[in-house]
Amino acid sequence: MPTIRTLSVSGDPYNLGQQHGQAFAKEIGSLTEERMRLCATDDWARAGVHHHVILDLAERCMPYHRRFDEALCAELEGIADGAGVPIVELLIMNGFTDFVDVLHQHVVDDPGGCTAVLTAPGESPDDRGYLAQTWDMHTTATPYVMMLDLRPNIGPDVMTFTLNGCVGMIGMNEVGISVGINNLYTSEGKKGVTWPFVVRKMLAQTDLDAAMNVLESADLAGAHNYLVMGPDGRGYNVEAVPSLRSVTPLKDTIVHTNHCQESALVSLERKRTEPAWKSTVTRLDQARAFLGNHTGKIAVDTLMELTRLREGDGFSVCQTPVEGYDVESSGACVMSPATREVWAVWGLPSENEYQRFTPGARRADTVGT
Repeated sequence: MPTIRTLSVSGDPYNLGQQHGQAFAKEIGSLTEERMRLCATDDWARAGVHHHVILDLAERCMPYHRRFDEALCAELEGIADGAGVPIVELLIMNGFTDFVDVLHQHVVDDPGGCTAVLTAPGESPDDRGYLAQTWDMHTTATPYVMMLDLRPNIGPDVMTFTLNGCVGMIGMNEVGISVGINNLYTSEGKKGVTWPFVVRKMLAQTDLDAAMNVLESADLAGAHNYLVMGPDGRGYNVEAVPSLRSVTPLKDTIVHTNHCQESALVSLERKRTEPAWKSTVTRLDQARAFLGNHTGKIAVDTLMELTRLREGDGFSVCQTPVEGYDVESSGACVMSPATREVWAVWGLPSENEYQRFTPGARRADTVGT
């Protein structure tokens, strides 16, 4: 079965990026071209929008990123130089779903459908908290999924589930700070900081409160739901749009898909097509029912089983494309912040095996759980 590709990089921010860009130059160029194309389609953003309009938007977002984290901008520049891709196009590729929010002008299809979970230590027989999620996206994104092992010369080592050319999407650092995400849809999209930068800056922190402060103070471009956990089992679910954050502390189990659950944010969501809406509510119900049958017994293998959950040929936690919904589970992660362990799988979790990673360590183990 296919394993997930892994790249280890080390050094200062620019060198981290340059090594990444050189290692996957062809793939980064192809994915950037694909996402630039998707920004001009009605399936994702805005049909017929001119190339220069998208690039101008990215140019106007760059100062927000530089003010937010100059080191991450240097890393992005290194990726761009290493891969031979213009940095503004690479920024669009990284923050694709946020640019979708900014470009929106219509009822949207679903540009991804992740199912994510936080479980408190009391829900597990080993008294550990866990963060797990699928990562669902347009089917053409799956070949680019990878694990990026970052060893910066300043700050904690980070292991992130990401795409070729993206600074990070889901991950854990060596002290156990862990971050997951779900895409949301907002009518508030604007010039600002895109979500991969927020995730990576959170993972540069060495305590949970500092990571939460990064999220709460970021000048966001679009909408995402963030799941955050520290090594002591404390965790938060944060529905975030540019004007508002709704923070829910973890008490037992939190399940989240791709629609807002807090009333204050519901009115800020964009309308979506029937398949996209059916997908998010179906997956939420499936995951809640599954975990409800495992109360007090949730462990790593339980969460792996959840990511593999399929019910017939329709909408499921482990998603395959269906008519009107060209989205699939491109991979998944299970994280144990207390033990600093990450398990990741490439492609459909139902068809492939998880591998074990430890931020700062040198090896990955395939597990047949």
